[in-house]
Amino acid sequence: MPEVNQANGSPRIKFEDPDWECIAQTGCLCADMHIHTDCSDSYSDIKRLLKIAALRNVGMAVTDHNLISSLEAIDLEKEDVFVIPGMEVSTSDGPHILTYFYEMKDLRDFWQENIRPRLQSCPWLALRDCTTEKLLDLLEDQNCVVSGAHPMGYLGSNKGVEICNRKGYLSDETVSRLDAYEVICGGMTRKDNIEAIRSFRKHGLGITGGSDGHIAEDLGSVVTISKADDVESFLNNILKGENFVRGSEKDFPRRALTGLTSFYNFLDYTPAVIKVQSYQMAKTIRRGTKRNMGRKD
Repeated sequence: MPEVNQANGSPRIKFEDPDWECIAQTGCLCADMHIHTDCSDSYSDIKRLLKIAALRNVGMAVTDHNLISSLEAIDLEKEDVFVIPGMEVSTSDGPHILTYFYEMKDLRDFWQENIRPRLQSCPWLALRDCTTEKLLDLLEDQNCVVSGAHPMGYLGSNKGVEICNRKGYLSDETVSRLDAYEVICGGMTRKDNIEAIRSFRKHGLGITGGSDGHIAEDLGSVVTISKADDVESFLNNILKGENFVRGSEKDFPRRALTGLTSFYNFLDYTPAVIKVQSYQMAKTIRRGTKRNMGRKD
C-alpha cells in the first residue's frame, strides 16, 4: 500500500497532491470519487473527463446530482478507465449523499424507481419527499456503498450530514447507517475536512475522498486509493476500512471558478432554486425554534 502520513490522528489520510503514477506502480487503483459532468451543474463532458482520466491514470466515480445520464451515454465495460457507477443525491432536508453502485444496472433500476419520480423542475435540486432517513431506507437493500458528501456542509449550509448531526437535525443512529464520510473534499476548507476526519471515527464509518470537481482540471486532485482490481474489490475495501485517501483542497481561484460554473448552470432554474432554498430555510428556523422552546430558563 502507498505510504501515507498522519492526518489528525489517522494514518490512512494524507493532505498532499496525489502522485497518480506512483500510486499505479504500487499495484493500487485510485479514483476521484466525487466528480460532476454536464449532466448536472458542470460544463465537463463525460468523454473529455475520460480522456483526462486516462492521461492521468486515475479512475473516477461519476456523481452527478440526482442524475445518471452521463453514465448511460458510455459503455463502462468497454472503457479503459476505471469508472464507478455513482450519483450524488440531494435530500429534501439538506444533506448530499454519495451513492456508489457495484453494477450500472442496479444504479439504473434504483434511479428509475426511486429518484426519477422525486425530481424537481430543476433535477439537480433537493428531491421531493426524500429526507436523509427516507433515502437511507430506500438504499437499505441496495448493493451499494453510501458516503456522506462534504460532511460539514458548504458555507454554513445543511448540505452535509455531520453539520446536521451537530445541529441536532440528524441523530447519531441515522449517521451510523452510512458506510463512510468523505474525509477530504476538494471544495471544502482544510478546517472542515479536519472536522470530517475527526467525525468519521466518532461514528465508526469508513472513508472516501473526492475533488467535488465541476471543472475538468479538478479531476484526480483528491483520490481514494485501494489495493483492488475492480469495482467490487475497490468498494469492498471501503467497507472493510482497507483504503486510503490522498488529496488537497482547491485554491481560492479554482474554488471561485467552481462556484461561478455552478451558479451559471442554475440561472435557468432561479424560481425553483428560490423555492427549494426557502423551504429548507423555513424548516431550519422551525427546528431552531422548537429546540429553543424546549430549553429551560
